Amino acid sequence: MSLSTAIIDPDDRNRQEVADVLTGFQGITVREFPSFPANIEELPRMLERHYDAVLVGLDSDPECAFDVVESLAASNSTAVMVYSAQTNFELAIRFMRAGAREFLTLPLLRADIIGALARVSIRHSAAPHTKKASRKLFVFLGAKGGCGVTTIASNFALALAQESGQRTLLIDFGLPLGDVAINLGMSAQYSTANALEDPSRLDANFLRSLLVKHRSGLFVLPAPGEFSAVRATNEAIDKLLAIARQSFDSVVVDAGSRVDLRETALFDESALFYLITQVGVTELRNSNRLISQFLSTRGRKLEIVLNRYTPHALLFDDKQIAKALTRPATWKIPDDYATARRTQDAAHPIALQDSPISKVIHQMARSACGLPANSKKKRGFFLFGRRKETKPLSQPAHPAGLWPLPDPPREEGEWSFPEPSKAAKAGTR
Repeated sequence: MSLSTAIIDPDDRNRQEVADVLTGFQGITVREFPSFPANIEELPRMLERHYDAVLVGLDSDPECAFDVVESLAASNSTAVMVYSAQTNFELAIRFMRAGAREFLTLPLLRADIIGALARVSIRHSAAPHTKKASRKLFVFLGAKGGCGVTTIASNFALALAQESGQRTLLIDFGLPLGDVAINLGMSAQYSTANALEDPSRLDANFLRSLLVKHRSGLFVLPAPGEFSAVRATNEAIDKLLAIARQSFDSVVVDAGSRVDLRETALFDESALFYLITQVGVTELRNSNRLISQFLSTRGRKLEIVLNRYTPHALLFDDKQIAKALTRPATWKIPDDYATARRTQDAAHPIALQDSPISKVIHQMARSACGLPANSKKKRGFFLFGRRKETKPLSQPAHPAGLWPLPDPPREEGEWSFPEPSKAAKAGTR
């Protein structure tokens, strides 16, 4: 058995006991850390290298230990074990949910540590360590209200979850009211207001309890469905985003037109911004100001999306548009009013249909996760699988379930949508 291990524990006596047991095994290297990092963001720098297993002591400071375990488990690159002199079932459950794979009780029994190390060795042999891809943050910002930010952001997130096959979270910062849930045909008991009202209790487990899951696999933290008096601080927003990025491979944010959030982690340099605008005087003017004042240094981290684009009915040509935007638009989403209106009335996301709009959105998602822009599917297949029959328009096409249960049956309080009128079906304005 050849394994590298690290022990993080401010309790000198407990740490030394665990180190003595581990060094008694041939092929096990041990490094001791006598303190927790002052800030959880410093944990990777503190460890410096990859370890096959990290053992964390709980007795000196359970809350700091919890943050360390949660951060290590989120990286999914090492086996995390915890140990304590207390036999506490609730404590064990809490840390196992945070990502610990083993809960050991002091004094350590040789048989227990042999079993735990053997399981680590098996996992290490079956799946050799590879560097995990960086977590991604996608922020959708509108040049002005009514540009279609929510429609594009919610459908992009859904397409991204399907195209990438990775854990994806969509957060709606549309306070005091937001429309992401309606766009996806979902209803939710909790919202961003619940996540932001008391930052001190916000952790990965609490965040999971607030989420709803679309049957496509997308997790959603919607905005409130009713007016909320919560005034979110920048610190609360930053903490929510940090926990979300630790827990999910991709985080998509519907920021609406909230430039007031520019002092938060939403405007982090690693975030990829999608500026949603239209070809109109006010939209292009606002876009120019946003780019010049807040987004000019982002380079390739800024992609401009022209929504409702109709090339033969515009007052401006591409050169004039590019001049106003200071750069050419990256994406052009066609003006398909009939599809957009029909899907909103039926609560059936655009990304789940075969339409000109959905094709561009899926191309955006594929580009975002590093896949070729065009998927090569046989005729009769949609971008992410075989085309399915849609459900009747009189009910939501995609009921949602609370984490971590898969989609449960419809329950009282879910959205109900009436049968569209003949005019809506025909696609007339």
